[in-house]
Parts: sequence; C-alpha cells; structure tokens
Amino acid sequence: MIIYNVTCNVEKHMAENWLQWMRDEHLPDVMGTGCFKDYKILKLINQEEDDHGVNYAIQYTCESHETLNKYRTEHGPGLQAKTLAKFGDQVMAYRSVLEVIK
Repeated sequence: MIIYNVTCNVEKHMAENWLQWMRDEHLPDVMGTGCFKDYKILKLINQEEDDHGVNYAIQYTCESHETLNKYRTEHGPGLQAKTLAKFGDQVMAYRSVLEVIK
C-alpha cells in the first residue's frame, strides 16, 4: 500500500476557503481519477502560533507505485495547475510518497 502525502501550508486568512474548496472540488476531482482508494485530511496541531499559515496534510492511499505514477503523469499536473490558478502563492504544497509496512 502506498500513501501519497501532500502537505500544504495555507495562509491563515485563506484556510477556511481552501478547506471548503478541497472538500467540494479538489478531492472529488482527485478521487474521480480512480487512482486512489481513500484519503484523509489532517491538520497539524502542534505548530507554533505565527504568521506562517496553517498546515494540512492530505494522505491519499493507492495500491501500487504504478498507480501513483499514472496519477502523477496523467492527472496530477492538471489538478495542480487548477490549484495554482485558484490560490496562487497563498498555498504552498510539498509532496512525499510513503510505503505502508504494516
């Protein structure tokens, strides 16, 4: 099992708007690709209070590296472009891939 983790730093004044957009538009689009079985939205709660924004992690679960590579080549660039067009530099995303051991 593979976890595709997207950690997002969202400017504080945009956090609620971004989260609503994720739930209503982006996550249905991602799940509609058929590449992922499930997802979780997590919020980092132990960060220091500052002006750096709010941090979220979205963890998508897929069966294999091949499935993830299909998503990253066929679907990811277009969906990332939509996010950039909507939020610009108000949301910074960092991606990582994890393998479930147990």
